Amino acid sequence: MNFDRLKSEIKLITFFSEEELASLSALFSEVNLKKNEFLLKEGQVCNFVAFVTKGTLIYYKLLDSGKELTTDFAFAGDWVCNNQSRLCKISSALSIKAIEESQLLVIRTEDLEDCYKRYPQTERLGRILMEQSFIKIAAQTVDLQTISASDRYNKMLRDYPDVFQKVPLHYIANYLGIAPKSLSRIRKNP
Repeated sequence: MNFDRLKSEIKLITFFSEEELASLSALFSEVNLKKNEFLLKEGQVCNFVAFVTKGTLIYYKLLDSGKELTTDFAFAGDWVCNNQSRLCKISSALSIKAIEESQLLVIRTEDLEDCYKRYPQTERLGRILMEQSFIKIAAQTVDLQTISASDRYNKMLRDYPDVFQKVPLHYIANYLGIAPKSLSRIRKNP
């Protein structure tokens, strides 16, 4: 397993000795997903936190109409989890699936909680990741309610410059809350 990127990301957030990083890394297992394979299905309880080393995943809700409502994306270098399900130990309202071949490093919640006790800086790592997650969700909520689809598109391009090379357009349109035809118009006239 290749833990170099995971270790680099962790070091950007908080300090761990090499011995502590090795102990923490040993608790992660590698998960390989094929295109359209699920990391988490709606209705399951999320009992993990994952780090994406390769690939792209989407978070989505299956609507009664049978359509998927895309709520987020995850790319290499991102952390993936349904924190509401994991922390409350309730069924997930969302699914997380790979939209291309993906590789993740996964730690079980139970092992993570043990690390919180053994290595205090792990709690700092968890807190900072939760804060980043909260800020992202809060910004998405405000953006969907207050800025135009064109501005949301431009913000997505700024925040995720290669999103159009990795994510099919219908997922992007869905995420932006617009029809694919509207996305085509916006892309022609940003």
